[in-house]
Amino acid sequence: MTSSLPHWFLLGAGNMGTLAAWYLTRAGHGVTVVRSGASSDLKKQLHRAGNPELALQLPTLAPEAITGPVRHLLVAVKTPYTRSSLSPLLPWINEETQVLRLQNGLGALDELLPSGQVVEAVSTSAVKGQHPDHEIIAENTTWMGGNGPQPDWFASLTPHWPDLQWCDDIREPQWKKLVANAVINPLTALHDVPNGHIVSDPALRDAATRLCQEADRVLQALNPDWPGHSLDNVLAVAQATAGNTSSMRADRQRGAPTEIEAINGWLVTQANRLGIAVPAHLAIIASLTRGQ
Repeated sequence: MTSSLPHWFLLGAGNMGTLAAWYLTRAGHGVTVVRSGASSDLKKQLHRAGNPELALQLPTLAPEAITGPVRHLLVAVKTPYTRSSLSPLLPWINEETQVLRLQNGLGALDELLPSGQVVEAVSTSAVKGQHPDHEIIAENTTWMGGNGPQPDWFASLTPHWPDLQWCDDIREPQWKKLVANAVINPLTALHDVPNGHIVSDPALRDAATRLCQEADRVLQALNPDWPGHSLDNVLAVAQATAGNTSSMRADRQRGAPTEIEAINGWLVTQANRLGIAVPAHLAIIASLTRGQ
């Protein structure tokens, strides 16, 4: 391992957090999982179709055991748990901390950390499974970007993190994924269907059209250069992942809180600020949060 490479504290060793940890460790970065009650290393297995099993072993540390500044922090926890997971670390986070956020939606770190400290990561890769087994479904493009310059450590990752790209303006890939998640996730969760039903079911396609139109109006008000026509991208993503279960559908099936407040809720917050009506998003949030 090259000593000048950073050591990361990881919040959220689920599917995407585990994949990110695999790439980081392959690049020579250190990764320690922060979790309550930690007492032993976390052992993981990643599976790729037609490839040998990938074994990953990560040291763990309880939050109360941290006794010095956190210089590099990877936040990959589900958005409903961001505040509770991050709060014990806040005394050790300062203006020199670099935070890499790998989460669905937007706004999870607002009012918790200054935005200038955060590098956003937007990935179109897909992983499914439950600890300790994680199946890599697809390794696609991951974009990173933020308000500052490209960090020194970024170049060390590119040989080991498939199709990793730095993006000076992260908003376009971030918003594209946001809209796809704001349409596919809640519709498939509400109707308990795989992603492809967005394309094949006329009623769901009509609902997707309304959600996309509202999202485009909000995003074009935020940035006049937003290209719109989000429905085309949403249908393409739904078709490409036709047999998949969205993360929100999986959360709902197991009775866990969904990430809808960080996805559709973020769009509604922007719409309210801009005075734009988004009834389709309000309705689907109400439907999914009822009973949570």
